[in-house]
Amino acid sequence: MNNDQLLKSTAEIALKNAYSPYSKISVAAAILTTKGNIYTGVNIENSSYGLTVCAERNAIANAIINGEKEWVKMVILTDSKLVKSPCGACRQVIYEFDKNLPIDFYGPDGYQKSFTISKLLPEGFEL
Repeated sequence: MNNDQLLKSTAEIALKNAYSPYSKISVAAAILTTKGNIYTGVNIENSSYGLTVCAERNAIANAIINGEKEWVKMVILTDSKLVKSPCGACRQVIYEFDKNLPIDFYGPDGYQKSFTISKLLPEGFEL
């Protein structure tokens, strides 16, 4: 199994742990680091919507907690036809660490799109 397949299958396993009782939209993310490790995250909703944390930011937090801030690729997977890319907050957080991070996005019915975060957020905020 190559890295792309491994990232996708890892995200598929994580997707089962998403907590999305309000939107009914589950999302998982998996990040491959330069050290060859994979970290995952899922969306965790809250009835106070502003407290919801996205899968991408949870995967990033997981990698950082484990001391890894250099990534090779991210895979995002959702069970919803409505979601086609990371939200604005996630775009900015990803941009903070790697403006050119390749991302593969997968949805139902074979939907797949590849992009870099700088393509989605060409003028990201930086100090």
